[in-house]
Amino acid sequence: MRGDFEDSPTRFPTGARAEQAAREICHRLADAGDPVVLEIRLRDGARAGRFLFPPFGGEPSRAWPLRA
Repeated sequence: MRGDFEDSPTRFPTGARAEQAAREICHRLADAGDPVVLEIRLRDGARAGRFLFPPFGGEPSRAWPLRA
């Protein structure tokens, strides 16, 4: 992860747990009104996925992030 995450762990037992934590952070930022791009990278640096989290628009049900 890239950013200021001093209050969060920077090591996770699995890649799936790291991705889950990153998505939770992205959802919170999008709920606060910030557009967010999440890039998932493998250990060798190859991109495994890229997700766009648009800012929350006030709809009662939030759509899943868009895969870019």
